[in-house]
Amino acid sequence: MSKDAFNRVSDILKHITEDTSVPRNIRRAAEESNEILNNEGEDSTVRASTVISILDEISNDPNIPIHARTLIWEILSELESIRN
Repeated sequence: MSKDAFNRVSDILKHITEDTSVPRNIRRAAEESNEILNNEGEDSTVRASTVISILDEISNDPNIPIHARTLIWEILSELESIRN
């Protein structure tokens, strides 16, 4: 499991969480995803899968700004490579 990949994803999630142009529900999902990702008591594959599920759902939200959607797609592709 690549700790570097989790750190990169975590940094991007923090960026989304702190971006006030992103709707609150999206920021909340990013924060929740970051907490799950950093829960080292859980298997890394399970954490990646859970976060993929959460972010996949919010990436389809019509209110999400394009820049945030692009970041979420970047996270999803990174996590997909971890999960496989």
